[in-house]
Amino acid sequence: MIDSAALKFLSDLKKNNNREWFNERKDTFKKHEKEVKSFFQEIENELQKTDNIEGHKVWRIYRDVRFSKDKTPFKPRFAGGYKRATAALRGGYFLNIEPGNSAVGGGFYGPNSEDLKRIRQEFEMDDSEIRAIINHKNFKSTFGEMRGEEVKSAPRGFKADHPAIDLIKKKQFYFFKSFSDEEVCQAGFQKEVIKTFKTIRPFFDYMSEVLTTDLNGESIID
Repeated sequence: MIDSAALKFLSDLKKNNNREWFNERKDTFKKHEKEVKSFFQEIENELQKTDNIEGHKVWRIYRDVRFSKDKTPFKPRFAGGYKRATAALRGGYFLNIEPGNSAVGGGFYGPNSEDLKRIRQEFEMDDSEIRAIINHKNFKSTFGEMRGEEVKSAPRGFKADHPAIDLIKKKQFYFFKSFSDEEVCQAGFQKEVIKTFKTIRPFFDYMSEVLTTDLNGESIID
């Protein structure tokens, strides 16, 4: 379980985002961090039963403020991701534990230009399969709409009036389900995280197929 005291610590940190306050309570932070890391590890253990996970990373709470206008030194959240293993499996699971802003999901946040072009070409050629996945009743009720930045007009080489232009204009492709603080601290939250990750899996499998084949469906990986 995620202790409600961990969310209370993060709420207090947001109000007192300075090194002096944090350093005076560093032992408390370390206690919560240890518990959260254990929570993340247990989720990976469960994911391994149905997927091939290379590992997970719980991000540091310390912010890199060198090139940021926001000079607050800490991120008042526990967040991290799970990477799928091998070149054949694409997509990354994401978990964010943050007072008032906890979310579970994942997707493709920064595909390189080659992958982005390939995804767009697939949508251009046939968007029926991706729409069937993201419009499935269970998927839709869990995540709602696809999120991500998009270009304002049709990308170069694509027609503005194409039926799949709404998908083709996307630069990112991801989904989130939000959870309340109360839900995060309930005993069943870990099962809900796993359930949410399993729900997004068909999307990952589809994108993996797209990104490991050419437009003829031939594999491009060894």
